[in-house]
Amino acid sequence: MSAAVVVEAPGAHRLVEHTPREPGPGEALVRVHAAGICGSDRELYQGNRPEGYVRYPLTPGHEWSGTVAAVGAGVPERLVGRKVVGEGFRNCQVCDRCHAGETTLCEAGYEETGFTQPGAMAATLTLPARLLHVLPDDCDLTAAALLEPAACIAAAAMKARALPGERVAVVGTGTLGMFAVQFLAAGSPGELLVVGTRRDREQLAYTYGATAFRTKDEDLGGGYDVVVETAGSAEAARTSAALLRRGGRLVLTGIPAPGAPGLDPTDLVVRQLEVQTVFGAPPDAWAHAVRVFSAGLLDPLPLVTHELPLTEFAQAIELVGSGDPKVGKVLLRP
Repeated sequence: MSAAVVVEAPGAHRLVEHTPREPGPGEALVRVHAAGICGSDRELYQGNRPEGYVRYPLTPGHEWSGTVAAVGAGVPERLVGRKVVGEGFRNCQVCDRCHAGETTLCEAGYEETGFTQPGAMAATLTLPARLLHVLPDDCDLTAAALLEPAACIAAAAMKARALPGERVAVVGTGTLGMFAVQFLAAGSPGELLVVGTRRDREQLAYTYGATAFRTKDEDLGGGYDVVVETAGSAEAARTSAALLRRGGRLVLTGIPAPGAPGLDPTDLVVRQLEVQTVFGAPPDAWAHAVRVFSAGLLDPLPLVTHELPLTEFAQAIELVGSGDPKVGKVLLRP
């Protein structure tokens, strides 16, 4: 049978029979190839997601790839059969933020696939066709399932505005960190330092373009023009700020636990640091990530370590939170 994962409440899930929802006007029905699991999905399952950013019961899955199976009225028929990925934020399209392209700041409130709207841990997903990004016919859909985190890092790279020859650093060696290395390396930095806790990611970091790799316990130096933080801890944020020269640019993409101690405001002011944050990816970042991937300049596949069926949802969640260095990106395959 076609199946879907439903999280009824924190810590409680079941596998249910899935009936595809026919696309209405402006919508598309996608056959899901793979859905990725990240820390946010683990938060959703454990009940740690901030209030207002999840709605139970729910089918999770905000990282996905698939093929368009059908379209509703007003959607070009030529989309049928195309490989696609899709934006998660269900923006209103009419507020000032949306008109400015800042759809992750939509004033109508937060709505996102896999958190407040049905996600991709199912055989099919029906969503507004305007959120789709079409991929090359010969692309690898397993690799493409990682384009959602890639788009978030594309947003970070665009905010960082790293110039050729600048000294840049990435703090964190998970999926986001490895994408950050690839995006920043493409800008011809003078130096690209990666800081992490996992020595097993060192060689991959060099493969992706890093020029140096250090653990947080080593002398990290300083004087960097740009630092992108991807580890999601208060300590990582402070380490990132300490790496910067005066007037340097910091982009935070990780989300620490609620109530975590923050950056020192005196340090930010005295050293005139520019701090930006990323929560999700707006359309221009998605387009950039898809374009880079389609050109063969982004290689997500080495980050995938596990592919499991939907029936193994609980095991997949445990793998993501296990801390096992052998666990990278975990995918569920309907």
